[in-house]
Amino acid sequence: MNSPNIYGTEIIGNSLKIGNTIIISDLHLGYETSLNNQGLMIPQHQYEKLVEAIEFIHEQSNADTIILNGDIKHNFGSISKQEWKEVLDFIDYLSDIFIDIKVIKGNHDNFTQYILNKRDLSLDEFIIIDNYMITHGHKIPDIIPEDVDTIIIGHEHPCIGVRSQERVEKVKAFLKGKWKNYNLIVLPSFTTITHGSDVLHEKTISPFIKDVLDFEVFAVEKGEVYPFGLIKDILEVEQELNNY
Repeated sequence: MNSPNIYGTEIIGNSLKIGNTIIISDLHLGYETSLNNQGLMIPQHQYEKLVEAIEFIHEQSNADTIILNGDIKHNFGSISKQEWKEVLDFIDYLSDIFIDIKVIKGNHDNFTQYILNKRDLSLDEFIIIDNYMITHGHKIPDIIPEDVDTIIIGHEHPCIGVRSQERVEKVKAFLKGKWKNYNLIVLPSFTTITHGSDVLHEKTISPFIKDVLDFEVFAVEKGEVYPFGLIKDILEVEQELNNY
């Protein structure tokens, strides 16, 4: 299935392409250690899956620049050994296949700069590409340049819960909508540990999303993109099926 055009961008896997730039969001490296510390014994296999996903995206996109749009690591108040190792390994891996790496600060990145100092990278609050502003999405930037018409965020971890009788299958999704007078694109999380928050049934958390009902959903699964239409229309169909 061909990827739909969303405000001039292209969906490739769980990434968004603008020109020669690929954008991914919410890696949450080190998440397994955090879960293990809570008593949930999750095997540490996410890193290998992230690399596989990047290999697919790079092969399909031929991009030379990658933007990591926030929440590179998971822990808020410290840096675990897993985070030190995996963030540095991931940056080194990206350096082998991309000419330029840029990183945006997310709400989980209080201490990420200490790791990035080892590779002479800095955290940006936002990045501008042509008429696009890329920011993590946990807060509204103080300044939005005049020529920006489209804002790209992460943070929300959107997915859609596809129901089949009593079973619910969650699928990661992009959202397309509006914030004030701006076009808005919401990226799915790039972490492989969780699918995210079901936009049909769970409360949104980004201040950019005031009324999710008027957003369009583009589900992504195994490299394919599936336009689901407006959230309010999906909910209407779901309600009709539940009443049947």
